[in-house]
Amino acid sequence: MTRSIFRKDGTAQGVAKQRLIETLAEPDKRVINDPHANGFVAGSGLMKLMGHKLNVSLSAKIAPGFHEHLIARTRFIDDLIRDCAANGTEQYVILGAGYDSRAHRLGLPPSLRIFEVDQLEVQTRKRSKLPKDIPNSASVTYVSVDFNHQSLSQQLMAAGFDQSRPTVFTFEGVSQYVSKEAVASTIEELALLTQETSAALFMSYVDELLDTNPEACFGKGYPRAAKRAEMIMGLSGRVGEPWISFYTAEDLERLLSKNGFSVVDNKTLADLNSVYFTPVGRTLSEDQLMNLEHFVVAKG
Repeated sequence: MTRSIFRKDGTAQGVAKQRLIETLAEPDKRVINDPHANGFVAGSGLMKLMGHKLNVSLSAKIAPGFHEHLIARTRFIDDLIRDCAANGTEQYVILGAGYDSRAHRLGLPPSLRIFEVDQLEVQTRKRSKLPKDIPNSASVTYVSVDFNHQSLSQQLMAAGFDQSRPTVFTFEGVSQYVSKEAVASTIEELALLTQETSAALFMSYVDELLDTNPEACFGKGYPRAAKRAEMIMGLSGRVGEPWISFYTAEDLERLLSKNGFSVVDNKTLADLNSVYFTPVGRTLSEDQLMNLEHFVVAKG
């Protein structure tokens, strides 16, 4: 696996910003709650002053549904991890953990061993910003990997990963930034690590249609869908994290099947709109749906 998998932290900061914005909503109106996101967001004081509605409104002017897309992804993984922890999973590996805070905000059982994998620089910055008394800190092991000289498997094993214990992996918001070869190599390593036990894997991917027929990745009537797709990809490229890999559902299913994983769920914001946003009175209309990224759960 190439060392480029976890090279940047720009997206980690961006996702933390959206978690903070969602946390600013009234408790009966929010989809997720992340009291720890604040420490990773520049200008968080101003954002708090602006409040949830204004922040979401400004985001929607740039790209309708962008905030809700990221929050739906966050909640979808939250639900998966809670379910796994309640049903016998003993280890949780967060690949490209960035500023993820699930170890501390989901009330996970202390018996769940959590491995956060990322570059040392990002981990050092993250740990310097976390409160000393943050919940569940004793359950977390930080695993830094120099992909010039080390393998993911070797570093996890050295950190205490147990190949006999049921494990859940999350690979969130990464696949579009790296080569398909690097993603395939990573999944192959995960399969080898868990060949003696059961495993669950979350992985997100950007639909290949975004590159060939962008309107198909947005809801009916979405304003200037092609231009918005071009803008999203362009902004990512300008901060040094271009989107280079796109997939079809069939592509990903073949890749996972080759490594012993079976897809059990494949969702987009369109599927999760009524599940997460309708119950809190925030249902998105069709012309606000951003369906460019898929959220996949596979079992092995």
